[in-house]
Amino acid sequence: MMSGACCALTHTPLLSPPSVTVFPQPTPLQFQPLSYRSLPPFTHLRLRHPRLSALSNDGSGGTGGTAGNGGSGGWNSGGNESEEDGGGKWSFLSWYMALLAKYPVPVKALTSAILTLIGDLICQLVIDKVQTPDWKRTFLFTLLGIVLVGPTLHFWYLYLSQLVTLPGTSGALLRLVLDQFLFSPMFIGVFLATLVTLEGRPSQAVPKLKQEWFSAVIANWQLWIPFQFLNFRFVPQQFQVLASNVVALVWNVILSFKAHKEVDPK
Repeated sequence: MMSGACCALTHTPLLSPPSVTVFPQPTPLQFQPLSYRSLPPFTHLRLRHPRLSALSNDGSGGTGGTAGNGGSGGWNSGGNESEEDGGGKWSFLSWYMALLAKYPVPVKALTSAILTLIGDLICQLVIDKVQTPDWKRTFLFTLLGIVLVGPTLHFWYLYLSQLVTLPGTSGALLRLVLDQFLFSPMFIGVFLATLVTLEGRPSQAVPKLKQEWFSAVIANWQLWIPFQFLNFRFVPQQFQVLASNVVALVWNVILSFKAHKEVDPK
């Protein structure tokens, strides 16, 4: 009996195996090839560097797209574009927009200074045909650009957008009327009188206004009314000064010519 019991104990694993936990075999991972269309939105695509809709054709033209995007209509479908060169020619505009959002008044003032400087130099070299620019004249003209033109336009456009809240064409027309027939004539007068005073000729401020103010206002209307309608109608408020600066270069040439025209002694 003892031997039989021992024999039975010895063969117990053969007769009644103990309970064993069986773990399931891991399922092999199935990798499917990724498709840009199969991924959720905004997980695989990156917007191109921002740009102004008012200043470009959104990539539809020959020079509107970024380098390497293949005319993809605003999306970057390639995976090898680095941050340094990803924007191509738009990288500077992206940098400018970032600064504009963070420091709106200083950036607009500096932009206006650059444009007034270039405008006065063009006036002297191309229209007046001088051999050597009058750097004092250019400095004072540029000084007004940085301390008067840029900051004033920033706050004026901001106030104007808050004052006129009508949408669409009606609002654009009303802002245009206020800008061109109320603000611009006064601002041109202040600019001309201030410039003449800074140049050391305060006694000629009134004669200068009598001689040049009205013709300057007419030239301003001819140039700015068509543009400002489009500016107020289609350009977001935060970009209006920047868009205006494109046309402002031409205007600065005209304004410099009228501001420095000799006053008729009569």
